[in-house]
Amino acid sequence: MDARECRQPPGLLRPVIDRNRCEGKGDCVAVCPHDVFLVGTLPANRRQELSLFGKLRGYAHGWQQAFTPNADACRACGHCVKACPERAITLVRTSHNGRHDASLAAD
Repeated sequence: MDARECRQPPGLLRPVIDRNRCEGKGDCVAVCPHDVFLVGTLPANRRQELSLFGKLRGYAHGWQQAFTPNADACRACGHCVKACPERAITLVRTSHNGRHDASLAAD
């Protein structure tokens, strides 16, 4: 994807991953022009937070999930949202201190 399509300043919005939906297929990694995402293994202590459906899905996919180590580089183009086959990514407005609103976020 072309980075010129991302018109928002970095840090205004950030991607949030719904851990109960993500299957770690990596479509978000492939389309993000700012290297916001990576795919890795969900740590065992985070698996306890999942719903039954999320645990079954996680187990079936080897606990692979997308993570956002470079979320501050996000320019809100939405390519990741469109590319995710599980609809596990949403863009959430950051608060004035640069962190996302936890009441809206699943990541």
